[in-house]
Amino acid sequence: MGPPGQTTAHVVWSPEMLGYDFGRGHPMAPVRLELTFALADALGLLDAPGVRVVGAAPAPDDVLALAHDPAYVAAVRAASRTGEPDVPHGLGTEDDPVFPGMHEAAARIVAGSVAAAEAVWSGRALHGVNVAGGMHHAMRDRASGFCVYNDAVAAIRRLLDEGAERVAYVDLDAHHGDGVERAFWDDPRVLTVSVHESGRTLFPGTGHANDVGGAHARGRAVNVALPLRTSGSRWLRAVESVAVPLVRAFAPDVVVSQHGCDAHGEDPLTHLDVSVEAQRVGIEAMHELAHEVSGGRWLALGGGGYAVAHVVPLVWTHLVAIAAHRPLDPVAPVPEAWRVLVHERLGLEAPLTMSDEPDLRRPRAWSEGYDPADDVDRTVLATRQAVFDWYDLDPLYD
Repeated sequence: MGPPGQTTAHVVWSPEMLGYDFGRGHPMAPVRLELTFALADALGLLDAPGVRVVGAAPAPDDVLALAHDPAYVAAVRAASRTGEPDVPHGLGTEDDPVFPGMHEAAARIVAGSVAAAEAVWSGRALHGVNVAGGMHHAMRDRASGFCVYNDAVAAIRRLLDEGAERVAYVDLDAHHGDGVERAFWDDPRVLTVSVHESGRTLFPGTGHANDVGGAHARGRAVNVALPLRTSGSRWLRAVESVAVPLVRAFAPDVVVSQHGCDAHGEDPLTHLDVSVEAQRVGIEAMHELAHEVSGGRWLALGGGGYAVAHVVPLVWTHLVAIAAHRPLDPVAPVPEAWRVLVHERLGLEAPLTMSDEPDLRRPRAWSEGYDPADDVDRTVLATRQAVFDWYDLDPLYD
């Protein structure tokens, strides 16, 4: 429980968020947000005690400057207005096609994440959630990987400007969180941990174990590059054996986590096999970690996720529920009205329950032994050997 009057969960949402729309056929379809909040609403989460649902106006230029060069912001605004591509700035590519209102839609996402960070830091809210956010690929001067503006970078910089001395960023998207890592590559105040599919098999091709940060921030960049078809249990072993102990050792003032849910086996763009249930457990781990190390100060963002009926709404509804301190039973039935909505909107049969792997096998603790024949264990060990010494942690033993 927080102080009197404190909101438990500051949840960023309004129908205007659906304006971030690259057009028909693009994987990042706004219907994934529509279905997420329809499910959360059907389960009574959006009007639950302690939950505050807050919209956002587009961020002004001074807020966007937390993450981006003014010239780039001007380029986005111009492309948004004219519809003309600007390929040097990553605008008008297959991944990031130009669409009317692009600047305003992307800036709205930034505003939502920054406002949620401010609410958490000020104590007005214990947790902040923006599942429309997590646009972790956008660089300071260009769009990349479906991401126009990088709301995660802007939110972390605002936390630092407001007085946070250390911020931990944990990225659980199937893709490497390259834009956030690059922004803080040489900043010792920010720990970035990315658990992702190896860049040898997936965009953006970066995020290897020996990528550990700049000269002034050695060990502050941490990368776990997982092999193809990594299962939920083995994915959790990576999260619990790398991200959790490092965040504990770093002792941040705030935990920021990115919960792209494209690591699922049904995702059309990636090659991992992480169930909804494993991702729910991963969310719980970040929530518990925030309460353990940072007084509960936790900003949770969305990200990728392209199985828009069977995966994304379930994972992100669990995220809202956990942030609201109203966790859902994984085997609870999905509301029938929501299943009807999915069929009407997409012509698909929706899931029957809120989980897809109720018998998930929890991973062994690292202290129980390392298996050199296991490719995930070898990956985890490579990362631990690359960075654990900087935190006085033993790479081989907990």
